[in-house]
Amino acid sequence: MKTAALDAQANTSAVIRLQGLQRRYVMGAEFIDALRAVDLTVEANEYLAIMGQSGSGKSTLMNIIGCLDRPTAGEYWLNQQRVSEMNDRELARARNQAIGFVFQTFNLLPRMTALANVEVPLIYSGLNRKDRYVRAKSALETVGLADRMMHRPSELSGGQRQRVAVARALVTNPSILLADEPTGNLDSSTGNEIMKLFDSLHEQGNTLIVVTHEQHIADHAERIVRLSDGDILSDQKS
Repeated sequence: MKTAALDAQANTSAVIRLQGLQRRYVMGAEFIDALRAVDLTVEANEYLAIMGQSGSGKSTLMNIIGCLDRPTAGEYWLNQQRVSEMNDRELARARNQAIGFVFQTFNLLPRMTALANVEVPLIYSGLNRKDRYVRAKSALETVGLADRMMHRPSELSGGQRQRVAVARALVTNPSILLADEPTGNLDSSTGNEIMKLFDSLHEQGNTLIVVTHEQHIADHAERIVRLSDGDILSDQKS
């Protein structure tokens, strides 16, 4: 009965639904509760910022939402599918197809062109070379880098490298764009350009989750969730 009730609650328009989510780490003889019974729902086309100081649990929450880690207890539904029931192959597929990641450090392959970097997720999806090219080119055009496709990361500015990373995140048409401190390695002017790009992507219908400790970055979102010691401290419209 409990499983049926939980599945019924998950049958909504939400792209993400967390219920009673917990994550406990064992450190020798000690237990560290990084997340404590977190409840969170994210609807399609929402723009959400997750805030918190170091140790608040925001990175742990991001890793679970991104299917990079599993909760110790509780339930997670991604596009109405129970992540807790997924095997490793299904989790990898969810990461590749449903979630686009943007990292603070860009994580681009230095010897590959911008176009080739953006194509990488499509290789794992099994797409043929011609279709990979078309989709990667379109993604780079979306982020304003049509004239930089054949440049390597070392030939691009920090802002351009982050735009390549955003294009790579978008190329699989994911349900969610998940950004971890996306302006952390950029100067304020370039960071503002990236946040304007995120605003534009949201206006185009993308669901965005930005993890940050900076208020001016969070202010771009329409909703701000604040974490403290593994609990949701507040959940408000911005």
